[in-house]
Amino acid sequence: MKVDRVRLLNFKCYGEADLGLEHGVTVVHGVNGSGKSTLLEAVFFALYGSKALDDRTLDDVITTGEEEAEVELHFTHDGREYHIERHLKLRGDRATTTKCVLEMPDETIEGARDVRREITELLRMDAEAFVNCAYVRQGEVNKLIHASPSDRQDMIDDLLQLGALEDYRERASDARLGVKTVLDVQRGVLEDKEKQIEQLEGKDLHERLNNLESNQADVAEEIDRFEDQREQARKTLETAEDVLERHEETREEIETLETDIDDLRSKIEETEREREEAKAEIRDLEERREELAAEREDLLADVDLDTASEGGDRADAVDGRIADLEARDEELRDDLEDVRVSITETNGEIERLREEAADLESQAEAAREEADELEATLESDEEAIEDREADLDDLEEQIESAREQFDSAPIEFGDAADRIDSLETDRQELTNEIGDVTADIRTVENAIEEGERLLEEGKCPECGQPVEDSPHVDVLDEKREELADLEGRLADLEDDRDDLDERIERTEELREAERQVDRLEENRDNIETLVAEKRETLADRREQRDRLREDAEGYEDDAEENRAKADELESEVDDVRSELGAINTERGEIKGSLESLRRVAEIDAERAEFATDVENRRERRQDWQTMNDERRETLSSKRERKRDLESEFDEDRVATAREDKQNAENYIEKVDAKLEELAEKRTNLQNAIGAVERELEELEERREELAGLEERCERLESLYDEAETLQATYADLRSELRQRNVETLERLLNETFDLVYQNDSYAAIDLDGEYRLTVYQKDGEALEPEQLSGGERALFNLSLRCAIYRLLAEGVEGAAPMPPLILDEPTVFLDSGHVTQLVSLVESMRDLGVEQIVVVSHDEELVGAADSLVSVEKDATSNRSRLEHGEPPEIELLASD
Repeated sequence: MKVDRVRLLNFKCYGEADLGLEHGVTVVHGVNGSGKSTLLEAVFFALYGSKALDDRTLDDVITTGEEEAEVELHFTHDGREYHIERHLKLRGDRATTTKCVLEMPDETIEGARDVRREITELLRMDAEAFVNCAYVRQGEVNKLIHASPSDRQDMIDDLLQLGALEDYRERASDARLGVKTVLDVQRGVLEDKEKQIEQLEGKDLHERLNNLESNQADVAEEIDRFEDQREQARKTLETAEDVLERHEETREEIETLETDIDDLRSKIEETEREREEAKAEIRDLEERREELAAEREDLLADVDLDTASEGGDRADAVDGRIADLEARDEELRDDLEDVRVSITETNGEIERLREEAADLESQAEAAREEADELEATLESDEEAIEDREADLDDLEEQIESAREQFDSAPIEFGDAADRIDSLETDRQELTNEIGDVTADIRTVENAIEEGERLLEEGKCPECGQPVEDSPHVDVLDEKREELADLEGRLADLEDDRDDLDERIERTEELREAERQVDRLEENRDNIETLVAEKRETLADRREQRDRLREDAEGYEDDAEENRAKADELESEVDDVRSELGAINTERGEIKGSLESLRRVAEIDAERAEFATDVENRRERRQDWQTMNDERRETLSSKRERKRDLESEFDEDRVATAREDKQNAENYIEKVDAKLEELAEKRTNLQNAIGAVERELEELEERREELAGLEERCERLESLYDEAETLQATYADLRSELRQRNVETLERLLNETFDLVYQNDSYAAIDLDGEYRLTVYQKDGEALEPEQLSGGERALFNLSLRCAIYRLLAEGVEGAAPMPPLILDEPTVFLDSGHVTQLVSLVESMRDLGVEQIVVVSHDEELVGAADSLVSVEKDATSNRSRLEHGEPPEIELLASD
C-alpha cells in the first residue's frame, strides 16, 4: 500500500490542506505544536474512522468554530487505485458522519462500518494491528518493549494471523466437547432402548396373540347363532304388530268419522245463524241510508243550494260550489299574506331605524370619548418630549466622559481592537516558544534521570558501560547546565507573557470604553429621531381631535331624523291592521260553508258504501245456503262409511296378535342382553389383540431404532476422533508457525539492530517462543530490554517494530502489500547520538525495500534522511496550520561510535 494524497478541510488545526506523498522517505518537519502529527492522524482516521480516535469523539475532529469537516485519502494497493472520502457535520452538540465512501476499481462501498470492514479485509489488519505494525504513534515508541511477554505474544500473533489458528483450535475443542455430550446422551438412549426391547421380548407376545384370536372366533360363532334366533322373533313381532296396527287404524278411522260428523253438524248450525245475522244487518244498513239522506237535505238548505236536483247533477253542483269557495278563500289567503308581509316589513324598517339611531348616538359618544383621550395624549407627549431632550444632555456628558479615557492612553480612540489582535499574536508566539522550551526541559530532565540511574548502577550515562576510567561521566554536568539555562529562559519568557497579559487587560478596558461610546452615541441618535417623530405626531393628533368632535354632532342629527321616520311608519301599520280584520271575518264565513258542502259529499259516499254492503250481505247469505247443502250431502256419506267399518271389526284375531307380540318382545329383550354381553366380550378380545399387535409393532420399531442408534453412536465416535485430531492439528500448526515466525523475527531483529549498533557494545538479541526478549552484551552478559538507556530502549523498540514490519512484508505473497511505515516523533526519548542511529535505521529500512516511509519530527538531523520534505507552520493569528513542500538540505550524517 502507498499513500498518494491526503486532503483536509476543517480537520483539527487545518482549515484547508492538500498533501501528496511520493515513494521513499518523507519527513514532515516543524516546531512542536504546529500540527505535524495531525497529518498522520488524518490518514489513520480516513482508513478506520472512529476506531482511530481512541477515547476521543468525532466532535474533537472538527476544527473549533466550524460546523463541517472533510478528509479525503487516495492510495495505491496491489497496483490498484483506491479513494476514501469522509464528511462530518455538527448536529446540535454532537458530530455525525454524513458521508463515508470507498471508491474501488470494481465497486463503491458506502457507510462507515462497511468501509472499515472492507479496509480491514483489504490490508489484512484492523486499526489496532495497524498501530502495532505500521504506525508508531507519538509517545508509544516503547509500547512493545514495555508490554508483558503474553501481551507482546498476543499483539504479534494477531499481526501474523496466528490468532485465527487459536480460534480454529478453540472451535474444534468446542465441537469435540459438543460431540462428546451428544455421544453420551445417545449412549444413554441406546441403553434405555435395549432395556425396552428386553422387556417386550419377555412377554411371549406371539403365543398371547394366538390364544386371543381363538377365543375371538368362538365368541363370533355364538353371536351369529343368537342373532339368527333374534331375527326369527323379530319376524313374529312384525306380523303381530301389523295385525294390531290395522286394527288400530280401523278404530282411529271410526273415531275420525265420528268427529267429522259432529263438526259438520256444528258448521251447518253456525252457518244458519250467520245467515240470520246478515239479514238483520241488511235491515240496519237500509235504515242508516235513510238517516243520511235526511241529514243531506238539511245541509243543502243551509248553504242555499237547490235540493230538487238528484244524482249526478246535484253532486256536480256541490263540487262547483266547493271549488268557488276554495278559490275565493285562496284569494283572501293571498291578500292576508300580503298584508302580513307589509306589516312585518314596516315593523322591520321601524326597528332598523330605531337601532340605527341608537348606533349613531353610540358613535357620537365614542367620538367624544376618543377626542378627550387624544387631548390627554397630547399633554403627555409634550411632557415626554421635554424629558427626552433632558436625556440627550445626559448622554452627551457620558460620551465626553468615556472619550476622556483616551487622553492619557498610548493609543487613539478606535485603535483598541487592532492593538488587542497584535498583542494576542505576540502572546501566542510567546506561548508556543514556552511550549518548545518546556518540551526541551522535559527531554533534558529525562536524560538526567536516566543518567543518574545508570550512575547509581555504576554505568556510563551515555553508553551504559561501567564508569571506571570512562571519559563520559561529565555528560550529566553538561545536561544540568543545559537544564539551568532552559529554566532561566523559561522564567524570562513567562515574565514577558505576564507583562503582555497586563497590557492586553488594559487595552481590553479601552476597547470596552470604545464600545460604551458606540452604544451611547447610538442611544443619542435614537432619542433624537424619537423626539422628531413625536413633534410630527402632535399636529396630526390635534387635527384628529377636532374632526372627531365634528363627527359626534353629525351622528346626533342623523339619529333624531331616524326616530321621526319610525314614528310615521307606526301610524301606517295601524291602518293596515284594520284591513287584516275584515279579511279574517270573510274567511271565517267561507270556512263554515265549505264544511257543510264537504259533509254533503261525504254523506253521498257513505250512502253508496252502505248500498254496497247490503248487496254483499245478500250475496253471502246465498253462498252460505249453497255451502250447507253440500255439507249435508257429505254428512250422509260419512254416516254410511262408519256403519261399514263397524261391521268389519274381529276381537279374537286382535287378542291372538297381542299375545304373539308380547312373547316376541320378551325373547328379543333377553337375547339383546346376551348379545350385548357377547359383543362386550368380543370388543375386549379385539382390544387385547390390538394391544398385543401394537406391542409387536413397538418391538419391531424399537429394534429398528436400536439399529439406528448403534449406527449414530458409531458415527459420533468417529466424529469425536476427527475433532480431537483437528484440535491437535491446529495447536501443532500454531506452535510450529509461531516457532518459525519467532526464528525469522529474531533474525530480522538482529539484522535491524546490527545496522544501528554495528561495532557497538551489544552482541545479539534473543527472542524465545514466549516472545521474551533478552539483549546480550559482547562480553556475554544478558540484559533485560528495560536495563538499556532511554535512547537505546527507543532504538531497540523501533528495531523490533521494523523487524515485525519486515516479517509481515516478507510473509505476504503480493496479495496485500504493506502500508507505509509511519514514525510519529520517534526522537522524543533520543539524544543527538541516538538520533544519528535512528537516521541509519530509517535509511536501512528504505534500502531493505520499504516503499514508503513517513517520519514526523521537529529534529533537524532527520531532515537529511528525507527524499522529500514537508514543512508545517501554524499561523499565530488564525491558529491554523499550513503545509509547504521543500527540498531536503544536503547534510552529512555522522555515525556514532
